[in-house]
Amino acid sequence: MDSFRIESDLLGELKVPSSAYYGVQTQRALENFRISGTKMGDYKDFVNAIAFVKLAAAKTNNELGLLSDELTGAISAACEEIISGKMHDQFPVDMIQGGAGTSVNMNANEVIANRALEILGHSKGEYQYCSPNDHVNLSQSTNDAYPTTFRLAMLNMNKELVKHLDLLIQAFRAKGKEFSDVIKMGRTQLQDAVPMTLGQEFEAFAATLEEEIMRLNNNAHLFLEINMGGTAIGTGLNAHPRYARQCAENLAKITGWEFFSAPNLVEATPDTGAYVIYSSALKRLAVKLSKICNDLRLLSSGPRAGLNEINLPPMQPGSSIMPGKVNPVIPEVVNQVCFKVIGNDLTVTFASEAGQLQLNVMEPVMCQSIVENITFLTRAMDTLKEKCIDGITANREVCYNMVKNSIGIVTALNPHIGYKNSTKIAKEALETGASVYDLVLKYDLIPQAKLDEILDPANMLVPHV
Repeated sequence: MDSFRIESDLLGELKVPSSAYYGVQTQRALENFRISGTKMGDYKDFVNAIAFVKLAAAKTNNELGLLSDELTGAISAACEEIISGKMHDQFPVDMIQGGAGTSVNMNANEVIANRALEILGHSKGEYQYCSPNDHVNLSQSTNDAYPTTFRLAMLNMNKELVKHLDLLIQAFRAKGKEFSDVIKMGRTQLQDAVPMTLGQEFEAFAATLEEEIMRLNNNAHLFLEINMGGTAIGTGLNAHPRYARQCAENLAKITGWEFFSAPNLVEATPDTGAYVIYSSALKRLAVKLSKICNDLRLLSSGPRAGLNEINLPPMQPGSSIMPGKVNPVIPEVVNQVCFKVIGNDLTVTFASEAGQLQLNVMEPVMCQSIVENITFLTRAMDTLKEKCIDGITANREVCYNMVKNSIGIVTALNPHIGYKNSTKIAKEALETGASVYDLVLKYDLIPQAKLDEILDPANMLVPHV
């Protein structure tokens, strides 16, 4: 069993595992917040982000003459170790918590301080030599360090999300080319419309998702404005006058992101508008993905009593009672991820609205919701691409026969015989089962050679006069 050390805070003394780099305030958070089952350490981008923020803060304090070279070196070394992937298991606090993120901030302060103490030749908990509050958190408050961490994490996670989205787009585009010669019926309101190619349908999937790359990147750009140096409420109490601008510049240098200090720190401290608009972009992506998955399930329905235009890769037996049944489980799971994303977006909206006066204490649930959404969407898109889209095949004959026997091709006759005659032909074809082709010839509405040209499905795939 682990031995313990005794640490103290405002509320008194508490046992902390001797091997732990975190301290008393993290220990209290572990006891207070057993909520989501997901912890800060589960998200490497979030842990790395707070280490970058603390590194920039230490460099800035040193440049302003507020932190010694020795302490700056030890704190910086501890931050760099975290950024390299070490000690992520020392960030166990729940992502959903009270305190506006104080537990996250103090978790980082304690881990960095205790590792810095080891680097300086001291023992964990000897905070007189390197303090979580007086040194690691110097010139900061949770209310500027936490949202800055959140923003840096979102920028890096968005970059990764867009990469995976682009891979999915490429997969749809590849299928668009593969199916470019597969003629099929388009549908509106689930009724026959006019012919198209299966390639056009898959290319449209690619195009609609491609729009989201610009939307995500544009909305994520709002995260570049930070409030470091605002401290508690944006007035900058206990921070050097040059700290805000200088810290933003240092964070930009070490991360490669063009961070800048908010022009009004009092406004920026409680403002969560960037989270709302970015979350809405994730929701928009989810809505589009879900619609595409609905289409894939419809197009593959059957195999005997449905559309059966495409085949999805069979992934598992579909029923415990119906032999031979194979379900579209991959689109189904992506649908469910999308529902979760849409629900989390509503959480972000409510949490943003719940801000009061100079701070929004609901930022942790916004952070958890957005981090979860990015993580789920990234995994869902990978799953959809690898286990579904890449392996889709077309039932070419089924697609063509539907076009040949469809009443929808009568739409192409409108310019030649008028809407009234076209409606008459469509109605009679529907009632009698006769083909549109035969009925047009029966009523001598168009010469056969011209009719063959008009009703050639290939001629109905692009605009022409």
